Amino acid sequence: MFAALRRAVSGRVEGWARKRQGLDTLPLQLQARRLYILPTRAGLAFALLLFIMLVAGLNYSNSLALFLTFMLGGFMLVGMHECQRTLRGLELAQAQAADCHAGDDGLVELRFVNPASLPRRALAARTPGLAATAFELQRDGSATVQVKFHALRRGRQRLERIELSTTAPFGLFRCWTWLYLPIEALVYPRLAGSRALPPPSAGQQTQLSTTSAPGEDEWAGLRPYQSGDSPRSIAWKSWARGGSLLVAQYAGSGGSDYLFSFGGLESLDLEARLSQLATWINACAHLDAACGLQLPAAQASPARGATHRTALLRQLALYGEEAP
Repeated sequence: MFAALRRAVSGRVEGWARKRQGLDTLPLQLQARRLYILPTRAGLAFALLLFIMLVAGLNYSNSLALFLTFMLGGFMLVGMHECQRTLRGLELAQAQAADCHAGDDGLVELRFVNPASLPRRALAARTPGLAATAFELQRDGSATVQVKFHALRRGRQRLERIELSTTAPFGLFRCWTWLYLPIEALVYPRLAGSRALPPPSAGQQTQLSTTSAPGEDEWAGLRPYQSGDSPRSIAWKSWARGGSLLVAQYAGSGGSDYLFSFGGLESLDLEARLSQLATWINACAHLDAACGLQLPAAQASPARGATHRTALLRQLALYGEEAP
């Protein structure tokens, strides 16, 4: 019951903060009006101790006890001020989310800048439901922080909010703010895992065509290096002589090009089909095999490289969705 009540109150407070703040834009500098602060458990225990000391000092008319109580009370108020000051004026310069597969934890990169001449300690950033990423900022410095988020389903996923908090300097108070940023992540289909089917053989609707495999057939020439090319096919001698990075090409029948489609996957639902295709595409990348897609709304000729693999996975992620 208490957990449900806490979730309800937390939801109401977050909704009120979202309505009050609106959507944030980058670059963003944190102002005092959007910072919230409450005592931690240690702070509540410290306040209770001060109250007991105050009652005891008044009861026994002990000036030394009262002096110590008021001094510690001032220490607590200074700590509250410094806790809020740790976040006030902090700048968020950049925020972007990396692509990931459904069911995995994606990463969003946040770049913070500290324009002040004081360091900022005990900072933490997190998305709902995941552990916080702790970091610090030196005076007049900057830092790039990676924060995890849950990739729930295939397609475009909007990150609703990111929480930034601190307990500096003494851990007696916790100051936090919610960042409502226009961050959108692209989530690929979930990988099939142990339920993955083997790649289709020649003659099925998902076709397999023969082509070259580097290093096994007749040398055909050189081409410029592309991201994702196998290191085994790089012409290292040419590069050592001061030339550009080139990749050897071979002609023959040593390898296979895969042209994937929904053929043979009719018994699966749409998400399971896309999951299987994504698994095959990743397998081709590990084997340095060329692959392509032949789907009603996603078509691409077979090719190799990380850029081509990303393009195929993006087509699968957005399959069935209208362009924004």
